[in-house]
Amino acid sequence: MASRIDHLFKMLKVPPGKKISLAKDYDPADTGRLVEKKDAADLLAEGVSRMAEYQSKLYAQNTHSLLIIFQAMDAAGKDSTIRHVMSGLNPQGTHVYSFKAPSAEELDHTYLWRSFKALPARGTIGIFNRSYYEEVLVARVHPEILERQQLPERLQDKKIWQRRFREINNYERYLADNGTVVLKFFLNVSKAEQKKRFLERIDLPEKNWKFSMADARERRFWDQYQKAYEDMLNHTSTAHAPWYVVPADHKWFTRLAVAGVIYHTLKGLKLAYPTVTKTHRQELLKARKALLSED
Repeated sequence: MASRIDHLFKMLKVPPGKKISLAKDYDPADTGRLVEKKDAADLLAEGVSRMAEYQSKLYAQNTHSLLIIFQAMDAAGKDSTIRHVMSGLNPQGTHVYSFKAPSAEELDHTYLWRSFKALPARGTIGIFNRSYYEEVLVARVHPEILERQQLPERLQDKKIWQRRFREINNYERYLADNGTVVLKFFLNVSKAEQKKRFLERIDLPEKNWKFSMADARERRFWDQYQKAYEDMLNHTSTAHAPWYVVPADHKWFTRLAVAGVIYHTLKGLKLAYPTVTKTHRQELLKARKALLSED
């Protein structure tokens, strides 16, 4: 088991400081021969059960929080991955935020402002379905978005992306220094698989609601998005907030891989239920005695 987990991390993790190529280094259909599809459902259920145990300890210890970020092209499976992987956790300690186009109020603040409001409290897990990384992805592919952000003209230059990479790294360093563990998943779907899933959404009535013409329009910018994602991964995968590139052509493997990384990250925090003081223990014994003495 340990060797499989080591292989999984090596397969998915973007090495900090090392330049990667999405096209050459990461195959969207790769499963690493780590597990067979027929075993995936049982393994996922076991993994979610173990995650739930650590979530309980995370809440009780109340020193860390966990921020999980998902980024991907359309139809890569973000929603279904979140649903399947997090379904067995306590909903009171798990919060999902889907970041849409910024509101007028949000545009009057810095691009990180709205994420501050959504950060998970100590003892809880926060999930960002898309995130502040949109500001170096969609805003880069569609520069007109910057015009709506009311930045000073002198800051709308070619160096803006390098500045934002630096700002995001510093932001995540700040989070890590204050007990928030940051995990970032890029669900890497192929263009062919995206086409297949789009056609399913068009052809199957029960999936029609999932498709919009905006999805088709954005697909025309596939190459630009791949370049933006690659640049993002190369500049923002750090020791304190690593990126994991998860093959997304096979949903069963995507879910299992994400669950594996989350579980072993929680396990590595050495979480434990707090031990009570001697005084508290005596109070518990008094309470027990009182309860037993009731008629």
